[in-house]
Amino acid sequence: MTDSNSASPKLLDQLRDAIRVRHYSIRTEKAYVDWCRRFILFHHKRHPAEMGGEEVSAYLTHLAVNRQVAASTQNLALNALVFLYTHVLEQPLGDIGKTARAKQPQKLPVVLTRAEVRGLLAQLDGIHWLVACLLYGSGLRLMEAMRLRVKDLDLDRQAILVRNG
Repeated sequence: MTDSNSASPKLLDQLRDAIRVRHYSIRTEKAYVDWCRRFILFHHKRHPAEMGGEEVSAYLTHLAVNRQVAASTQNLALNALVFLYTHVLEQPLGDIGKTARAKQPQKLPVVLTRAEVRGLLAQLDGIHWLVACLLYGSGLRLMEAMRLRVKDLDLDRQAILVRNG
């Protein structure tokens, strides 16, 4: 009978540990674990160590063709699987063959005019107005603005210190 404490950690727990050691964000951790879990389920719960580039390519093709995911979503799934194979299983994928790639969108980003921004900001007040102004005026990401503390503001230099950006 084996002791449960001596058993090696489960694959997805090993993945979480590898991500945390590298100080990736919690959102990246959740996304990578989810994409690796979906990959395993797609291949009927086969262990990734038994699979390789061919299976990864089949999964990415499935995402692009059958699920019609965005190119950025397909790239996120690929990055998660490359991380799993490189840092957890320590067997790099190499060439993943002829993977159907999701098409990159050809649309331009929507940019608001100054009058539209003024109108939008006029609809906000309090903390919502402050955060929106920070996002617009400084280029901070939402979570960067939400994690700001008073000690991160340098009023003399008119600078904001962004931690874990």
